[in-house]
Amino acid sequence: MTPDGLLNIVQQAIMIILIMIAPIIGSGLAVGLTVSILQATTQIQEPTLAFVPKIIAVLLAVMIFGGWVFNNVVQFTLQLWSEGLTML
Repeated sequence: MTPDGLLNIVQQAIMIILIMIAPIIGSGLAVGLTVSILQATTQIQEPTLAFVPKIIAVLLAVMIFGGWVFNNVVQFTLQLWSEGLTML
C-alpha cells in the first residue's frame, strides 16, 4: 500500500466519523442550548437540569440513527476489504 492510498483511507475514515456523529452531537447541542436559554431566562441554576435532557436527547439520537451509523461502518469496512483484496 502506498502512502497516498493510506492517507486516502484515513481521510475517508475521518470524514465518515464526522458525518456519523453529526446528528448525535447536534441533538445534544440543540437540547443543551435550549435548556441553557431556558435556565438563563428563568434564573434556575440547577445542574441536573442541564445534564438529564442532554443525556435523553443523545440516547434518543443513538436509537434513531444507530442503524444508519452501523450501516455506514459496515459499508466502509466492506469497501476497505474489497479494495484490500484487489491490491494483493
